[in-house]
Amino acid sequence: QVQLVESGGGLVQAGGSLRLSCVLSGRTVSNYAMGWFRQAQGKEREFVASISRSGDSTYYANSVKGRFTISRDDAKNTVYLQMNSLKYEDTAVYYCAASLRSYAGSIGFAYDRWGQGTQVTVSS
Repeated sequence: QVQLVESGGGLVQAGGSLRLSCVLSGRTVSNYAMGWFRQAQGKEREFVASISRSGDSTYYANSVKGRFTISRDDAKNTVYLQMNSLKYEDTAVYYCAASLRSYAGSIGFAYDRWGQGTQVTVSS
């Protein structure tokens, strides 16, 4: 059974950095396009970043472009989200998602598996 486990969340001051990790178990991550989404309290889930199965293509929400970087290490079955210059409005639960498509982009229903999430809190 495919499982996704996120880690790396925590409390950070505005302007700081965090790196989230998502480990996929049960299958090889190289079979999946991967994405990160987030959900702030009282708000709907929103897309953050995605990376194609090959790793050649990445896509970012405008709100994080230039600050966040998604990457993958297939040898470690892991996908990362490097978050720099964090803002208070980045506070949310961050979810990792996996899609059997070669590229899934920002469309939530294109993803087949979801992690449980990791909390990121940015203090102003």
